[in-house]
Amino acid sequence: MTTSLTRRAVRRAVVAFPLVFLLSAAQAMLRPGDKAPLFTTEAALGGQTFQFHLAQALQQGPVVLYFYPKAFTSGCTYEANLFAEASERFAAVGATVIGVSNDDIDTLKRFSVEACRNKFAVGADKDARIIRAYKAQIASRPDMADRISYVIGTDGSIVHVHRGANPEGHVTSTLKVVEGLRGVSVR
Repeated sequence: MTTSLTRRAVRRAVVAFPLVFLLSAAQAMLRPGDKAPLFTTEAALGGQTFQFHLAQALQQGPVVLYFYPKAFTSGCTYEANLFAEASERFAAVGATVIGVSNDDIDTLKRFSVEACRNKFAVGADKDARIIRAYKAQIASRPDMADRISYVIGTDGSIVHVHRGANPEGHVTSTLKVVEGLRGVSVR
């Protein structure tokens, strides 16, 4: 009887561990009201490289900073296509969109043309410094970004966070928030 209780307890612990691990990882992300860590990174737009400075972008308006795991994977390409399709709506309210992954800049130069359709920048975070600062890493791969999006207000604080596997939700929720910041109705 003691052995069966012990086995059941071990099974419960083994089953519960991944759930606890995932919940603690999900709770680690930055929250609305937190100060957004400032960063500068090499980025690509339309196949051309430049230095992206968050502080400078915030002087122009809110910033949608979205993290994605890997360029040219199906979900990440789809998400980039969706952000590209919505780019005029983001621009209409003065919002800057930038995607960040730990891909190298040569990969992102191609991704900025093919998936992002020359509509917005993607930043290289080869050492995952930005990913870690924003607590956006995948729990099992701390060098790789999870799918998480932040809206950063012009005061440098996090206004909105969206985390989830569905790429469509990131574009829809961040667009709604930035349009709301400017009092524009969402259609």
